[in-house]
Amino acid sequence: MTRPDLSVVFPVYNEEENIPVLLEEIRAALSPRPWTYEIVAVNDGSTDRSLEVLLASRRDFPNMRILSFEKNSGQTAALDAAWRAARGTWVVSLDADLQNDPADIPAMMERLQSSASDMVIGVRVNRQDTLARKIQSRIGNGVRNWITGDQITDTGCSLKLVSRQAVDRVKLYTGMHRFLPTLVRLEGFKVVEMPVSHRARRFGISKYGAMNRAARGLADCLAVRWMSSRILRYKVHEEGQS
Repeated sequence: MTRPDLSVVFPVYNEEENIPVLLEEIRAALSPRPWTYEIVAVNDGSTDRSLEVLLASRRDFPNMRILSFEKNSGQTAALDAAWRAARGTWVVSLDADLQNDPADIPAMMERLQSSASDMVIGVRVNRQDTLARKIQSRIGNGVRNWITGDQITDTGCSLKLVSRQAVDRVKLYTGMHRFLPTLVRLEGFKVVEMPVSHRARRFGISKYGAMNRAARGLADCLAVRWMSSRILRYKVHEEGQS
């Protein structure tokens, strides 16, 4: 099977109204481009019609693959399953709630190539969130960077483009998808940032809540800091070879 240039992956948890709009936006953003692409959707144990909508959409999107969990397993598990299943040379993740704009993906691909990087992470501008959520996000970003020693502007932005080679080197645990840029850097890959759009949610409510993130955030930060202090770092060459 021919490997596509790009895999577009997203978790789905009770997003039946958003799915058709998202798929059309992905097609509008990528179909005029020279890259071949596939779509990988992960149904994270949805209890609404999300899986039914996804299955019906395959008639119009034959390049879409659908993975389905037996029960809700969380955002990290859904993204991990999507990243592992993706066949593309490059993999871009985004949310299914339409707050990320697929129209940003071509610019991210161009940024990746112009900067000779392995990963491009989005930094949301003009965020369409409540003031409380913005404050919580700023505090969370600051604490994560302080503990891990990294400098990531917006750890909560789901719009991330990463090389297949880099993502294959990273093993995720619950909650660790937010630290993917740091984990990719620890493996020796180059990570850059770029501004991306952010939109208000049109349908439904947030399913992966901020309070759940806050409850686990400190432990996750300390785990990443420990991993950073124990990462193997060496350069090696084979003797006798030209």
